Amino acid sequence: MYKVGITGGIGSGKTTACKVFEVLGIPVFYADTVAKEIMCTDVLLMEGIKSTFGKESYFEDGKLNNKHIAGIVFNNDEKLAKLNALVHPAVFRAFDAWEATIPSTVPYTLKEAAILFESGSYKLCDTTILIIAPYEVKLKRLMQRDGVTEEQVMARMDKQLSDEEKTKMADHFIVNDEQQSIIEQVLALHREFLKSAKKSNSTNA
Repeated sequence: MYKVGITGGIGSGKTTACKVFEVLGIPVFYADTVAKEIMCTDVLLMEGIKSTFGKESYFEDGKLNNKHIAGIVFNNDEKLAKLNALVHPAVFRAFDAWEATIPSTVPYTLKEAAILFESGSYKLCDTTILIIAPYEVKLKRLMQRDGVTEEQVMARMDKQLSDEEKTKMADHFIVNDEQQSIIEQVLALHREFLKSAKKSNSTNA
């Protein structure tokens, strides 16, 4: 099945764009949400986390000890890399299992991930979309949504690749500047993906 990856910096509006695709009947795999879920359900991943970060990584009821994990990986790139090395393969497995449930009549699927490029999962997609939003727009959106300061927003952004770096890797773009219509941009991409998916499926048939 034709796979489209979609990403964007924090506060860029990924979820908004994905909801439009869902209205068009396109299934969306929310990698970041799934990652949080499988850290408490994927046995192989859970064992890896306990082995790497200690048994205290989980409470007795099986829930993740977020405070313990955050205390280890916060501002420690090496530890964070180890956590990602455990989580990313599990997310890939979850995506494969999810995609296997999608009817063959669906033209293509969308994989939403904040670190699509950083994790390397973009390599498993046929094409990618980058949501771009001006810094001022992202800042205002995050400060209102999460009640955080500009310094806290900048600290989050520093954890991800810049839009300039992602632009070099992305195939398609959606500009979310509160001036251009996201719906119209999604519709245009949807029409393009339908053609690409049809061509890809006929080639693989």
